[in-house]
Amino acid sequence: MPLRFPQVFCCDWLLLSFPVSHRGDRAPSPAARDSGFQKKQMQYTLNELMVVAAGREIKDGEVVFVGMRLPLIAFVVAKKTHAPNAIGLFENGVIRSTPSPELIYTMADPPNIKGATQCLGMLEVMSLLQSGRVNLGFLGAAEVDKYGNLNSTQVQGKNGMVRLPGSGGACDIASMAQRFVSLLEHGKHRLPEKVNYITSPGNGDGAGWRKRVGLPRGGPSAVITTKCVLRFDADAEAFLSTYHPGVSVDDVLANTGWKLKVADDVKPTPEPNEAELKAIREYDTRGFWTS
Repeated sequence: MPLRFPQVFCCDWLLLSFPVSHRGDRAPSPAARDSGFQKKQMQYTLNELMVVAAGREIKDGEVVFVGMRLPLIAFVVAKKTHAPNAIGLFENGVIRSTPSPELIYTMADPPNIKGATQCLGMLEVMSLLQSGRVNLGFLGAAEVDKYGNLNSTQVQGKNGMVRLPGSGGACDIASMAQRFVSLLEHGKHRLPEKVNYITSPGNGDGAGWRKRVGLPRGGPSAVITTKCVLRFDADAEAFLSTYHPGVSVDDVLANTGWKLKVADDVKPTPEPNEAELKAIREYDTRGFWTS
């Protein structure tokens, strides 16, 4: 029988390279380090802010290809707040209508199998992409350029070219999902004007490129970084949509590898609310992924 649910996918290759603390105590966000800000706002970590921003990209009734790290928690937040009917797909073939009952560290951990809607194989879940039934994919990368192309294959290091893990399922997701969202650390070396290698296609060289090369659908809808959220305009180029609390527009522009466009209505990234923080902290109790 055909599967009857909407869809979202996630591949977390090279999701975030900055260190993650595995402590239970949570440091305040960059903005919250200011004492005046602390008095007025809830404390949260930068990773928690990114998780919430990612979770808000998931719409109710969609299916999410859920990988690990921050998108894993983003799926939990969405399920427990605004998207209770979202479905999670894992690259190893697991399909879940509810988050795993406890935190997982790999997608094959027993809690991810217990209570799963289905335990299939990679071929079965990837076939949903081919048939156009996946709404959203979360992807990580070493580099993302102005047109949303992703590189997780090779980068230029101090002593020459450095080889990276490669695509995994990311190229399939970027090519065939109805849209995808990238997460990464913000820096000029991570956000160059043109990636060193296109591992997973975004908008190629601009508007109309995906159609010209035969990609049936999709493309990047957002890039969530440690400083801001980028979105894409009619020319298929990234622009600054929101900047995180404690970060200025000038800071974002100075740390981006091209002349980044700025939205006329650019504004701060909405902060996590109590329900979202509760969902994160009840699931990732020690802050393993989100400290």
